[in-house]
Parts: sequence; C-alpha cells; structure tokens
Amino acid sequence: MFEIKVNTDFSAAHNLRDYKGKCEKLHGHNWAVEAVFRYSKLDGSGLAVDFRIARGALKDAVEELDHSYLNELKPFKNTNPTSENIARFIFNIVKKKIKNIYSVAVWENERSCAVYYE
Repeated sequence: MFEIKVNTDFSAAHNLRDYKGKCEKLHGHNWAVEAVFRYSKLDGSGLAVDFRIARGALKDAVEELDHSYLNELKPFKNTNPTSENIARFIFNIVKKKIKNIYSVAVWENERSCAVYYE
C-alpha cells in the first residue's frame, strides 16, 4: 500500500453557531490542510499519483474558502463551519477529481485538527 500526502493552507473567518464560548464570536484562522491518498499499486512510471495533480486538486478545493467569511458561503449557510465540516467539504471536492483520497485533516492551529475520512 502506498500513501501520498500533500498540504496547503488558507485563511478565513468564521463563527460557530449554537456554541457557548469564545468561538461563537467572529474570529479567524490560518488553517493548514493535509490530504492523504492511498493506492495499492503504482502506474507504469512508478507513481501512485503525481504530487502536482494531488496538490492542484487540494488547492482548488480550498480556493473558495480562502480569505472568506465561511458562514456566508453556500456550503456553510446551514452547516456550522467547524473544522470537522470543513474537512468533509474539502474531502468531497477533492474526491470528485481523485477517487483514491483517503482522508483530509484540517488544522486550526499547530495543536488542534479534525480529520475526515469515509
């Protein structure tokens, strides 16, 4: 089994609905995002997936999120923009381009992340 990992980041603001605490107020993060892809075999050139293609798919998935107020974006109008839901959103976008995606981790800071996988 081969595992390929690529990373990107984005900056955005949000506030958590139905949350009792500081995060209920408008605030922002510089999120780090990691996508993991799993393959059982390599292609004819010895690659599982080209890093450029994997990074491009991940970067495209966060483009809408970057420098935005997440609560105002269509995907989060009725869904709380938690790190968990952001990870699932990114996973589903990347999956449309690369079916071998295994997981997406979204880091709010260097100590806290949420991971989504199916």
